Parts: sequence; structure tokens; C-alpha cells
Amino acid sequence: MQNGESPGETGSEGHIQLGFCVLCGLPGSGKSSLASSLSDHLRRKQGWHVAVITYDDIIPDPFLEGENAQLLPSQWKSFRHELLTYLERFLMAIINGYKLSAPTSRTEVLWESFVNCLKDQDLVSSGTGEAQGYCLTNATLSQPLYLILDDNFYYQSMRYEVYQLARKYSAGFCQLFLDCPLESCLERNRQRSKPVPDEIIQLMARKIESPNIQKNAWEHNSLTVKSTGSGSEDNIEVTALLTSALKNPVKCFEENMEQKETDRIICSTNILHQADQKFRGVISQTMKKAKDEKVIASKLKLLAEELNKLKADFLEDLRQGNSKRISHFHQNSISDVIRLFQYERDNIVQKYIPKEY
Repeated sequence: MQNGESPGETGSEGHIQLGFCVLCGLPGSGKSSLASSLSDHLRRKQGWHVAVITYDDIIPDPFLEGENAQLLPSQWKSFRHELLTYLERFLMAIINGYKLSAPTSRTEVLWESFVNCLKDQDLVSSGTGEAQGYCLTNATLSQPLYLILDDNFYYQSMRYEVYQLARKYSAGFCQLFLDCPLESCLERNRQRSKPVPDEIIQLMARKIESPNIQKNAWEHNSLTVKSTGSGSEDNIEVTALLTSALKNPVKCFEENMEQKETDRIICSTNILHQADQKFRGVISQTMKKAKDEKVIASKLKLLAEELNKLKADFLEDLRQGNSKRISHFHQNSISDVIRLFQYERDNIVQKYIPKEY
């Protein structure tokens, strides 16, 4: 940065400074309120431009059918990844001075929601059409731009995908983790016009992975914010974090020492997903066999409860990596874990279908 430049000016190479701020926390923890107030604060006090990307708004109701319909985890994951590709196209347009053009492969309603989100924040011109591309406004190209991503981001691997994007384009990266009591989240959520089911939030609360600076070097720009339901935009620590991240963008070479641990996190998440799918298949086949054997309804219910508890225990052991049962999992293949799961499944099923096991 040259003498006389403020944090709100272009970088030393003449490029627009870019930053990512990831908001993570449970539904109802106050992320959207913070995103809105923080956006206003950064525009007024820092002179930066801000794009608030609220995942719930960009992945909208047209994907759902029925009043209480919910996207499957696999669908939500797919849309999250697609949204990241849109963000990358936006970054490339800014860096190269191009118009924002629609990707050939896209989900039409998702792309439209993304473009409208940028239009509403005066980041692309509403007067241009899709065929010619969307012109970036002068505001977008004249000052630093912070992208505030508003989603739950309850797994570290979800946040790491954003970090990778920041590293690829030498952008700043930081995280704000909203710490809010579960009961407060549930109460606020119930007051929404379309609340998330309580059990989903309770499940997230058990799974959420807060930033771990000691374990993950890439999470060092992180701050835990006690959520009170009102904005924390005037928090001096928050502003200092965002300013520091913008002044010190992520560089590709910073990956060296952290790559192995980060790859392990991503691999672990993928393994959990694979194991969960396999366990579900085993349980489904087992329940079908029990029904074919005319096991009475009351016993079927008990059998299903035991099998689902076994699945939950196995997944938790895999996540924690500290169970004697699968302590050497990382030295084995996932097939070894499935065989162990089937062995313990057999012990349970013997109580209900002895002649089959």
C-alpha cells in the first residue's frame, strides 16, 4: 500500500482489494441482522463496498414443493457449490474488468437470484441483459469490496471452500462465529414466517464446528461474537479483524504447512458422508428383511431405534476419531468400518430375527 492510501483504496498492484467475511452460526443466532448492520457500517465508516450474499435468499422457495418442504442435504450441497462458482465468476469479472456473464451450465432460478442480489446492492447494472452480460457499476470497481457470506457454515470444510477461493484470487479472508444459546436460537427461529424445524437446529447444534485456530492455521482470522440479537457492527474487534484481513490477503504459498491437516478435514467430511450413506443402505435392507419375516410392528419400531442409534454412534466415533472401536480407522478403508457396522448390526438383529442371523 502506498503512502497516503487508506484501507479503502486499491492495492499496491492497482487491483481492487477483495475480502471474504464468512458468518457462521445456528439458524436464529443473528447472522442476517449482523450482516445487514455490518454492511451499513462498513459502507459509512470505512468507505468500502459490500456484497451480502444470503444463501437462504439466493437458494429460494421455487426449489421447494409444499409449505414445509426442505431441500435434501445433497441438493443443498450441490447448490452451495454452484453458488461458489457464481461468486468466482463475479471475482473474475472484477479482477479482469469484464462484464459478468452467465455460465453455460447453471440452475436458472439460482443464477437469476444471484444476479438480482448483486443488482439490489448496486454492484451490477440492472440495465444490461443476460445475452450481453451484466456491467459492473463504477462503485464496484472504485473501492475495496467485501463479500459477506451469510449461511450456517457449521462444518469447517464448508468454510474452507471459501478460504480456497480467497487464496486463489489473493483476497482477504476472515470468519465471524456467532455464539448464541440454543434456546435463544430456537425461540427466534419460531418467530420467523418460515421457521426451520426445531430438530434441524438441534442437530446442527450437535454438529457445529467452531473455528479452531490452534488446529487450523487457515482459521487464524476468526472471531467469536456473543450474539444478543442486535447488530455488532460497532464492535472494535470486528472492524479490526476485517481491516486486517483486507490488508493481508491470503497468498497461495501460505498453504504449505496447513495443507495436510486441511486435506484431512475435507477427507474426513467426505468419509462421514460415504459412511452415512452406506449405513443407511444397510439399515434399509435390514428393515426390509425384518418386515418380510413378519416381525410385529412394536418390535420393528424397537429394531429401527436400535439400528439408528448404532448409526449415530458410529458417525460420532468417526467424527471424533477417538473411539476404541474404530481408533485405527484412518489406517483402514471405509469397507472395514462397514463390515464392523454390519457385525454389530447382526448382534442387534439376532434379538428380533434369530433364525436369519
